[in-house]
Order: sequence, then structure tokens, then C-alpha cells
Amino acid sequence: MTRIVTGMLLTFGASAADYLHEPQGAVVIGDDGRILWRGARQALPEAWRAAPVDDHGDCLILPGFIDVHIHFPQYRMLAAPGKDLLDWLSRFTFPEEARYGDVSYAEAAAEKFLDRLIVNGTTSAMVFSSVHNQCAGALFAAALKRRMAILTGKTMMDRDVPQAVRDTAEAGGRDSEVLYQTWHRRDRLRYVVSPRFAVTSSEAQLRVSAELMQALPDALMQTHLSESQGELARIRELYPNDTDYTDVYDRFGLLGERSVFAHGIHLSERECKRLSETGSSVAHCPTSNMFLGSGLMSMAHLGKPPRPVGLGLGTDVGGGTSYSMLATMGAAYKVQMLTGYRPTALELFHMATRRNAEVLRLADEVGSLDSGKWADIVVIDPKATDVLASRQELSQSLEDMLFALAILGDDRAIRATYVAGRKIHERRVT
Repeated sequence: MTRIVTGMLLTFGASAADYLHEPQGAVVIGDDGRILWRGARQALPEAWRAAPVDDHGDCLILPGFIDVHIHFPQYRMLAAPGKDLLDWLSRFTFPEEARYGDVSYAEAAAEKFLDRLIVNGTTSAMVFSSVHNQCAGALFAAALKRRMAILTGKTMMDRDVPQAVRDTAEAGGRDSEVLYQTWHRRDRLRYVVSPRFAVTSSEAQLRVSAELMQALPDALMQTHLSESQGELARIRELYPNDTDYTDVYDRFGLLGERSVFAHGIHLSERECKRLSETGSSVAHCPTSNMFLGSGLMSMAHLGKPPRPVGLGLGTDVGGGTSYSMLATMGAAYKVQMLTGYRPTALELFHMATRRNAEVLRLADEVGSLDSGKWADIVVIDPKATDVLASRQELSQSLEDMLFALAILGDDRAIRATYVAGRKIHERRVT
């Protein structure tokens, strides 16, 4: 049934400056879950005026948030303390991820994980799974039920990790191909080749990852890059003949437009130039970087012309401390202020929607409220809490209203979430 969603519409084009803001807007959703039309409510075509309406009043109507870096098997691990990244992985992450070899455990966790995304307004995500096939399978199955655009794959690790979370280069490649054939492009699902990082993947496994990228032409690749100083020191020990960390991945042909590298905090000028030349993207994960003391990633440094690196925004749960893309925007603002750059709220909201869709090569399907795209929608109440309500009394512009949401907002500001045109979350208002 055709349905109309009304409220304060905001959607972006290719840049943060290219946006449509309709204070009294409407989105028409077709039977197939795609957007038929969007614009000013008073301009609603006659053919749809009798359709049922979900009227959200003065709430914002935005494209659903997109998270470009998050870990499914770490969903219970928020606020697990570690001395640094490598200590945290050894003490908390690997023991917890080992539990995902139990299919029942993985299936129950997948339901809770996706529900947490949804209540935070996140409708699409690139997700790290565990090394176990059944973990990725459980997440794919749970996402399929919800019709979410989830991009994931089995994590590959064949060294420097406990046996319970270790595979081999050969098994990692074979299992990835099976999962790709089983799940890739089933409805809105995508497969992602996922070597964890060059510390826990041998040269043989990185070579297999490159072979998978050649054999699976529309799969994406995710890994980690230049997150912490301890990690960099270990990379120098393992790969003494490579120029730098980026050069390790480059040597195996893993840079490119389908590749997303999490963090990128300590990148040199040479590395940024090479990432830019190859069209590779970096996922900024500010809450994780602060929590683990990894460093401050500079958006200005990575985005510097003439060699800008494509940037997305991710929560990185469970190193990250919130599922909320609103909270993640706020953290990004604070981190960038410490590096000497002041992003606008429009820029941050653009990153969390249209820009993240581009990073994941989904911009023809999601990320904006354009006709023909999936009706993945988040409804945000700018006055959801007493603190927000009193702050919004002072807001005199769209930028000001969005800024307050980025700094003060969280899951309480999410009034409703739609996936493929179906409302799958609605917050009760008392």
C-alpha cells in the first residue's frame, strides 16, 4: 500500500552544501518499499493525496543513518577497558568473539545487534563479523528478515590470535566464497571480504584476500589501518621491507574504490596520496579512537587537496562507545576541534547519510530521499529531551538545530525508523 510520511524533510546531494530542506515536507512510499516522490507537502501530486499518512509533525525526516564501520560480535563489549588497542583485543575481544562459534549464541546476538541499530536510526551498515561462518550467516539471516542493507563477511585471521578465532588462508578464502554465493545480493545484502588487519593476517591470507576481490567483482573489502602506535610498531616488525602500513595493503592490490579502511589516524602524506590515487576510503571512528587512546584523526589532513581521501563515519562498536550516529557526529566534532578543524553540522549529517552511502557504493539505493531509492528513513525529534527542547528554543537556523542534535542527541531523539518503507521502530512519547 502506498503511504506518505510527513514532517520536516532534509536530504542531501553530492555535497553538504547541496541539500533540500522542506519545513513541511512529504515522502511518498510505494508498495515495493521505494520512494515515489518527495517534496513540499502542499505540492503533493493529486494521485497520492488519499493515501494514508504517517504525520510526524515538526520532527525531521531524513535518510536512514549509515554506519561504515561496526563490529557485530562486540555488541556486548562497550566500555570494556584496555591499556591500548592490542591489549583490549587480547583481553576482551578475542575471548568474546570465540563464543560466536556457537550458532545459537550468534543467532540470538544478531537479533539484538540489529535491533540496537534500528532504535538508533541506523538502517544500513558495513559490519565486521567473527571468524566463524555461522556468525556471518546469522547476521545475514537476521538482516534479511528486516530487509536491511547489511554488508558483512567472515573475518579472516590466521596468526597472532588464539586458536578459537584463527583460520587459515585457504579456509578463509574457501569459506568467503561459499558465503558470497549464499548471501550476496539476496534482497539488499552484500558480501565484504574482511581480513581483520595485517597484524592478524599473514602474507598468504592478504594474497587470498586480493584473489577474492578479483574473483568477486562487486564485493567490497574492509580492514583496519593505522589505528594505534602499538599496531604500527607491530606492522614494522612483521613487514620490515614495506615503506609503511598502507604499502603493505598496496603490495597485495588491496587498495581501490571498493576498499574501506577503518581509522587512518597516523597516515603520512605519502599514504594519503596513495589512498587518494586508488579511490580508497577511510572510516573515521571518533568514539573508539578516544576510548582506546589511539589518537586524533584529522579530517582536514585526510581531505587536503589535491589528494583528498574519501571519508566516512563509523561507530566502531565495541571499541566505540555508542551505537548512535548522532553521538558519533558529536564525537567527530570534538575530535576535529582538537585538530584545528571545525566541521559544520550539515557536513556531519551529510557524512552519516549520503557520503557514507557513497563510501559503501550504495548511493544509487540509499543515502538520500530521491525517487527510486529505498525508503530507509529516520524520524528525529529535535526536542526529544528536556535539554534538547530548551536548547532548541535558541536555535535560529537549520544548522543550529542540527548542531544541537549532534552534540546532545542519542537514541531518545529517534522517533521512528523505516526500512524499505516499513516502520520497524517507533518510540513511545509519554
